[in-house]
Amino acid sequence: MDEVRIIEIKQSVYASNDEEAKKLRGELKDKGVFLLNLMSSPGAGKTTTLTRTIEKLKDEIRIGVMEADIDSDVDAKKIKQTGVKSIQLHTGGMCHLDAGMTRQGLDELVDNDVELAILENVGNLVCPAEFDTGASKNAMILSVPEGDDKPLKYPLMFSICDVVLINKTDVMPYFDFDMEKCKEYIAMRNPNAKIIPICAKTGEGIDEWANWLRDEVKKWGAN
Repeated sequence: MDEVRIIEIKQSVYASNDEEAKKLRGELKDKGVFLLNLMSSPGAGKTTTLTRTIEKLKDEIRIGVMEADIDSDVDAKKIKQTGVKSIQLHTGGMCHLDAGMTRQGLDELVDNDVELAILENVGNLVCPAEFDTGASKNAMILSVPEGDDKPLKYPLMFSICDVVLINKTDVMPYFDFDMEKCKEYIAMRNPNAKIIPICAKTGEGIDEWANWLRDEVKKWGAN
């Protein structure tokens, strides 16, 4: 009896997306548009952090935001209140965005008035990490209530991010969260990741984060 033929579909799908992402990244570079892919679990504080970030940068950098969710337009409405351009992306039940889906959003968002495009990805620590969106840089938020062991449980997410924001530091006294252990675990997965403890509610650490992002946008536009 002949052996069963096995076709590696998953590998080819990722390869196709990687090629699309590379192409998109090149096009954005030519246009001088910096794309930040922001990821986290649901409830980690992406939208609040993003609001704080926009407050710091909107007077010097032209910003546009894509809010990705399975449904609703709640976050897009919140971001629009900051005065920057905001659109909502519905994923049709999918738990991530890939390069092609990101391109569709950028076609609606990016024009001559946008220097920094921010994609607030679907809340999930698994699927979004598997797909290159074509972003210039990847950032993620880990909140204190989630626990300091998440880098051990979700290695891919931490390994692909240029920056890890550890949010909700104001509640550390009420949770069994070891900041130094968390930093150690992140370094195990990604020794090059920049780690910035923040509290989006109080504003702690937001200046350091905004300064990093400002510098990256400038470097992207200058090269």
